[in-house]
Amino acid sequence: MSRQIKLIWDFRGLASAKTAEHHEIHLKEYLTSENYPLQITGFEIINEMHAIAFLVVEEKDMISFRDVLKPHRGEIFIGK
Repeated sequence: MSRQIKLIWDFRGLASAKTAEHHEIHLKEYLTSENYPLQITGFEIINEMHAIAFLVVEEKDMISFRDVLKPHRGEIFIGK
């Protein structure tokens, strides 16, 4: 099994949680439109002024997703 990469979008400010939650909807839509086999997305509230939205892709697909979706950062995903 190849490594999986978690692509992350950071949102800051009082509306960060709602913005991250809404961004996840668009990430799910994109994965569906691309018929991508992994359907791992989510959002996390870091604190009242910072939240993230994320999706997980196979390492081999990371460059194409990065170029289209322009995440702020990425990290190796360790599944639960």
